[in-house]
Amino acid sequence: MPTISMFYGIVIMMYHDDHNPPHFHARYQGFNASFTFDGELLKGEMPRKQHQLITAWARIHQDELIANWDLAKEEEQLFRINPLQ
Repeated sequence: MPTISMFYGIVIMMYHDDHNPPHFHARYQGFNASFTFDGELLKGEMPRKQHQLITAWARIHQDELIANWDLAKEEEQLFRINPLQ
């Protein structure tokens, strides 16, 4: 699964052959979850602090996430998105 960003120990990934609704995956110290592009938890678990960081990052980079999702649907290479700073 392509990694599109990393920050504060959180790894953000997006599948190229995934299903709707549009979403991304996050891993952090044994926790795994999927999120909508506005940071809503779809599936899995994430500690509260990391969930808040992921939500902030997703809201800042929503347009880039949408662009990557469109690339993924076309099986194109995804681009990296800047980390939360």
